Amino acid sequence: MDAIDLRLIDLLRDNARSSYAELARQVGLSAPAVHERVGKLETAGTIRAYRAEVEPETIGLGVTALIGIIEDSGADTDDVLAALRVMPEIESCHFMAGVESYQLTVRVGTIAELEQLIVRINRTPGVASTRTAIALSTKWENRPQPGREVA
Repeated sequence: MDAIDLRLIDLLRDNARSSYAELARQVGLSAPAVHERVGKLETAGTIRAYRAEVEPETIGLGVTALIGIIEDSGADTDDVLAALRVMPEIESCHFMAGVESYQLTVRVGTIAELEQLIVRINRTPGVASTRTAIALSTKWENRPQPGREVA
């Protein structure tokens, strides 16, 4: 991956709907060359997906919470993850160092829905306990980080 690939990634992270012609203009290559480079980045798994970023409140998801999970000592990690993966309210799941095994970001419409989700998570085999923090507001999220050249 070179500086042009990193610049293309930055441009696509900023606006994934940019045309190949526009990307080409910004990196100083032809549109076919940019198309080929982006295709290689997709094939390599560097670019995983293109999606629309929406305002959660406008689609009825006005409550954001962070839920930390502590696993039972004998828990089957794969089973816990499989159970969490099918809960559509869970936006992200991070494996953590420290007391909590996982940190979840969840979005729901109401506090009552959050309560129901917490109960479901706590009833999941392998989950010993949870700790929840509710976000009062989101100042920013999903901020693209600049790419770094990999040797």
